[in-house]
Amino acid sequence: MATSQTSRFSDYRSKRYPPAQRSQTDPHGKGYQLKNFSRAYRSWLLPYIKSRFRPGAFRPILSFLFTDINCNLNCHYCYSKGKKVPGMTMETAKDAVDWLQSVGCKVLAYMGGEPLVRKAFIIELTRYAEEKGFFVYLPTNGILMDEAFIDEIGKAGVAAVNLAVDAVDGYKGIPKALCRIKSNFEYLVQQEKKYGYLTFFNINITQKNIEDVKVLTEKAHEYGIATDYHINEPPIIKYDNYEDFQDGAWITEKEVQAVDEVIDWLIEKNQQGYTMVNSLDHLRAMKRFIHHQWPPWSCRAGELSMIIRLDGSFAPCFELYGAEENWGNIYDGPKFDSLKLRHQKKACSPHCLSTCNFQVNHYTRGMLYSLQWVAKHAYGSFLGTS
Repeated sequence: MATSQTSRFSDYRSKRYPPAQRSQTDPHGKGYQLKNFSRAYRSWLLPYIKSRFRPGAFRPILSFLFTDINCNLNCHYCYSKGKKVPGMTMETAKDAVDWLQSVGCKVLAYMGGEPLVRKAFIIELTRYAEEKGFFVYLPTNGILMDEAFIDEIGKAGVAAVNLAVDAVDGYKGIPKALCRIKSNFEYLVQQEKKYGYLTFFNINITQKNIEDVKVLTEKAHEYGIATDYHINEPPIIKYDNYEDFQDGAWITEKEVQAVDEVIDWLIEKNQQGYTMVNSLDHLRAMKRFIHHQWPPWSCRAGELSMIIRLDGSFAPCFELYGAEENWGNIYDGPKFDSLKLRHQKKACSPHCLSTCNFQVNHYTRGMLYSLQWVAKHAYGSFLGTS
């Protein structure tokens, strides 16, 4: 790390973002924890238990709904950006919620693009899904999020807000910076207890932001929120309109050692009690992945998780959004062929370490693992969190 960069992070900690007073900012009391434990139990654990009684039926426990592909930022590693296409209609969105309910799925995660390019749409759909008992998960870069929206989405019943923040100040091609959303972020955390949602940072580890990962982790811990980490991966299928592939900040051999060291640091913090979405197994797998030693693994995409595209059609995962395979839709039902999926995953899984699908696989290995996942939603440690 160059001296100028080190000085920048020291300045960040001491001046721009003085340490939060956790006694004032930490909103997590017993009532808050109990509410989130109960909500996670109903929406994650019970549907999974029910799915085990019907092993031949398609019963996903986690669904991702692409409401918009458009975005207000230009992240060079993102291959879905810049597509000026109409977003999902409200009719399709509500039909998707109804279909998910019919197959027993109770977790609805928005995806894009940036969902908040249509804030009123997200508020209305969140209210609709919450009234049907869904755990609604909102990912956003936070820039379009203001205090009025935070209050409205809180009233609508959002269960978790995932702030995509990759850096302190941002870099060329990596504009998701904490400094850009400071006031919105602090208000979001302030309102957690009032509305009962969870907040966490979603951090993509790239070749440019390795030191930022540590700073953001410490900042999240100071505010009493969780973190979620990804390894920056190039797309596994070709997108003809993706122009930034050469500048996607993919991790190269030059950065492997530094990334390896920061993952060791994350493992240490996890063991010290920092709340992380990632399991210890996932963090350790990242080390093998960046060294190109990761074999095919038991991805459950198209089995226990799925995505719904703008038009209501299905795909197993984000990485295969643009594939031409017909996997069904919300009106005709699923067409996930287990043999085809198994063949596909032998080819793609060594090149993909999806945090979402890895956690689905990890926390459905047995009842104790599933209970640990529910405990994480209450920030509890009584069953262990990794």
